[in-house]
Amino acid sequence: MLTGKKTLWLLALVLLAVTVVAGCGSGKPDKAGSSPASSAGAPSSGGAGASSGPAAEPVKIKLQLKWVPQAQFAGYFVAREKGYYAEEGLDVEILSGGPDIVPEQQVAIGAAQIGIDWVASLLAHQEQGLPLIEIAQIYQNSGLVLVSKKESGIATGADLKGKKVGNWMGGNEFEVLALFDKYGLDPTRDLEFIKQGFTMDQFLSGELDAASAMTYNEYLVVLDAGVPAEELSVIDMNAEGVAMLEDNLFANVEWLEDNKETAAKFVRASLKGWKDAIANPEEAVDIVMKAVEEGSTTREHQLNMMKEVAKLVVPEGFDEGRIGEIDDAKFKQTADIALQFGVISQPVDPAKAYTKEIIEMAK
Repeated sequence: MLTGKKTLWLLALVLLAVTVVAGCGSGKPDKAGSSPASSAGAPSSGGAGASSGPAAEPVKIKLQLKWVPQAQFAGYFVAREKGYYAEEGLDVEILSGGPDIVPEQQVAIGAAQIGIDWVASLLAHQEQGLPLIEIAQIYQNSGLVLVSKKESGIATGADLKGKKVGNWMGGNEFEVLALFDKYGLDPTRDLEFIKQGFTMDQFLSGELDAASAMTYNEYLVVLDAGVPAEELSVIDMNAEGVAMLEDNLFANVEWLEDNKETAAKFVRASLKGWKDAIANPEEAVDIVMKAVEEGSTTREHQLNMMKEVAKLVVPEGFDEGRIGEIDDAKFKQTADIALQFGVISQPVDPAKAYTKEIIEMAK
């Protein structure tokens, strides 16, 4: 038997326990996904609009461009503008490139997590020991051509003999060297291989018989200068079988090891941006123009660039669903040309040069 005082004390404990349980509720959601308290419309202890916990901070990613902002990189600007990165929980900063910025070095030292450059350049830096690996191939075809005026009599690579041929050099010349090699031309004996400036002035003034040009930039500059397309001849590196892969996405190997999901989210959002840019070039250029340096270009030039870039990301007959995939044969051709002309000194090990894991995770 309990004494009177003990009985009162025990009853008080029981009543306190019942009160606590009733106040807290079961803690289990109902069939609609809310707790009984929230179903009744009662406010949470955090006040109106309070969430059940702090929102996760977006993961910061820095993307290092190969060059200054332009339609060459439209997909990334579109993905950022339209919130595709944010939807993946990412906060992406796009870093401008330029003549004094080497994307591979920036990614290697951690100034950026992901970079963009041509594959030959990436291979050279990998051989130098930088911890880098390709994770996606955005441009499926080469955009490099040799352009000449028909009056120069250059219709094929063989016609370059005895001519003045220009290229920017500095790692951009290897496709042209492979073209010379295909036709048995020695660039030091059979023709004049001249360092070309970043404008097309040498070509327009007649100092060069044939000039290097990107389909999405310098070729358009020639057209903008008033030279009709029907008066020009173009040697396409893809058609000649000497093309090398260009714009790709690469990451720091050490960072990637611990951030595969983040990398896949970045690639997934970027591919959405590229698909939108290709489907709606006008909208894409409007977005890009917000990032370009004022007075450095025109909307018309960027729109023409966007249309040409689209042909490299999704060439004729290419399945749009495969954007970003790495083609083994094209990569091997690029690596073989790089080895042939001394960009690298040893054959490439594909397993160390690129990985398909990230693009597969992103699909």
